Amino acid sequence: MHVPADLKYAKTHEWARQDGDSLITVGITDHAQETLGDIVFLELPEIGRTFEAGAECAMVESVKAASDIHAPVSGEIVATNQAAADAPESINQDAYDVWLFKIKAHDAARCAAELGALQDAGAYVTAAENE
Repeated sequence: MHVPADLKYAKTHEWARQDGDSLITVGITDHAQETLGDIVFLELPEIGRTFEAGAECAMVESVKAASDIHAPVSGEIVATNQAAADAPESINQDAYDVWLFKIKAHDAARCAAELGALQDAGAYVTAAENE
């Protein structure tokens, strides 16, 4: 299982990369795309919407199933990857290269705490292998 060490991971199989004090780039993990199979549809959140950490904010659909995507931190959606929505199968090619949305936290300290609650690569691999 390919799991980059520089990312943080949610138990719900999202990855999060901190790009500045309070900007977080989000995607789904390689394990998630592998489990889903061929991804055929991606619904991204609206720019400007706010979400609490753990809230459902997007959806990915494969030939097998649909799965919710959760916000790893609380904040406002400031960007979405329309190229990923137009070609959702690109997630199957490299899940860590295809980001889905960017969320800007309103509170840097809260963002740091929420990121700190996510798993590192080793913990994520252990959890995913034990599912």
